[in-house]
Amino acid sequence: MNEGEYEKMYRLEGHYWWFVGRRSLALSLFDRHFRRSADGCVLDLGCGTGAVLQELQCRAKPVGLDMSDQALAFSRSRGLERLVRGRGEAMPFRSGAFAGAIALDVFEHIEDDEAAFREVFRAIRPGGILVLSVPAFRSLWGPHDVALMHHRRYRKSEVEARLRGAGFEVVKLGYSVFFLFPVVVVWRFFEKRKRGPATASLVSVPKPVNSFLITLQGVEARLIGSVSLPWGSSVVAVARRPGGDSV
Repeated sequence: MNEGEYEKMYRLEGHYWWFVGRRSLALSLFDRHFRRSADGCVLDLGCGTGAVLQELQCRAKPVGLDMSDQALAFSRSRGLERLVRGRGEAMPFRSGAFAGAIALDVFEHIEDDEAAFREVFRAIRPGGILVLSVPAFRSLWGPHDVALMHHRRYRKSEVEARLRGAGFEVVKLGYSVFFLFPVVVVWRFFEKRKRGPATASLVSVPKPVNSFLITLQGVEARLIGSVSLPWGSSVVAVARRPGGDSV
C-alpha cells in the first residue's frame, strides 16, 4: 500500500462508513464462529493502523502483523503493544500458535497469495477459524486498486479454491457491500476515466449520509449471518482448520 494511504486510513477508519461496516461485519462473524479459550491468541494479519486489533482486545489475546513500519507506528499510537513486523507469506510464528485469525483486505496485496493462505493455515491450530475479506470482481479494477497496490480482485469461487487448497474447510462464503454494489459499479466506471495519479476512492459524504450507510451495512451484516448474498464489491469468508474442537 502507498505510504500516504496509511495516514488516510488512520484518520478515517474510526468513523467512515466503509471501514466501520467492514470491521463490524468481520467482528460479528468472528463472534459467531470463534470459541473463546484461556489461551485464545488471535492473529490480525495485515493489522494496518490497528482499529480491528483494538476491538479484538476485549475478545481474545490479539497479535498484529504488518509489513509496514508506518502502519505499526500508527497501531502503537493507539496503545497497542503485541505487534510484529513480517510478511503474510512467511510469518515468524510457530505452527498452531493462534486460535484464529482475521485478515481484512490483505491477500490481494500479496503476490503469492496461495503461499499466504498456506501460512495462515499453518499458524492456526486445529479447530481454529479464519475470517477474511478481499475485493471482488476484476471488472471493478481501477485507480483505487493501483493506489492500494493490489495484485488482484477475487470471485467467490477463487477464494473458495484458495481456502480449500490450503487445507481449510469453508464455513461461510459470500459477498458484501451488496446494497451499494450498483453505486460502486457506476462510480468505478467513471473513476477509470479520470486523469492524474491513482488514489483510493474514499468519497467524502455528509455525516447524515455516513450514518445511514453505517446502518445499511449493519443490516447487511445481519443478513450475511444467515444467507450468502449473490454479489457485492467484497468477498467475505469464514474458514476452519479441520480437527480440534468445533468452532
